[in-house]
Amino acid sequence: MCDVCLRTPCHPRCPNAKEIKIIGRCNYCKEPIYDGHEYWIDDEENMYDSRTCAELYYGIRLVD
Repeated sequence: MCDVCLRTPCHPRCPNAKEIKIIGRCNYCKEPIYDGHEYWIDDEENMYDSRTCAELYYGIRLVD
């Protein structure tokens, strides 16, 4: 357990937290996509940080 934030693993704002690597940017909103976080990818290898961004980019609504 961290002696600063008292969590395991550290809270992202803790000074002892490891920096999370950015692996790309959302093709729609341009927000960073971080290593280990969930994201969407299309047939053309474009990355989206959410299903909503993918739907907005293509102007469609995906069916569950």
